[in-house]
Amino acid sequence: MEFRAEARFLRGSPQKARLVLDLIKGRQVEDALSVLTFTKKGCAPDIEKVLRSALKNADYLSQEKGSEVDLDRLYVKRAVANEGPRMKRVRPAPMGRAFRYQRRMAHIEILLAERGSAKRGGEAATASAGKTSKK
Repeated sequence: MEFRAEARFLRGSPQKARLVLDLIKGRQVEDALSVLTFTKKGCAPDIEKVLRSALKNADYLSQEKGSEVDLDRLYVKRAVANEGPRMKRVRPAPMGRAFRYQRRMAHIEILLAERGSAKRGGEAATASAGKTSKK
């Protein structure tokens, strides 16, 4: 089962957010939270908030649907920062001119999944058997 959380219209460029998201992709949720706590980037607290929201969504949906979800086995399956709208601004320049610049926004989406399901064990066994038979 997968659980997601999304934050839209966050101030800060998606390029800078992707630098932080690349640090937590594929990690366990607890490891990802500790990495975000000690990351010295401006968008790290916002990403930590989205990750905690996804964790709370997992907890709530597991209780609501009555399914057994081990919160300790959740990992960050996908973490994406997409472009949001841009705010066009004008900066004064010498000799009465003006320079235009853009303030960027990001949409951040985090997807959590449970690691170590029964399907994955079977797929890994067949993949390893296939590798040995090709010799």
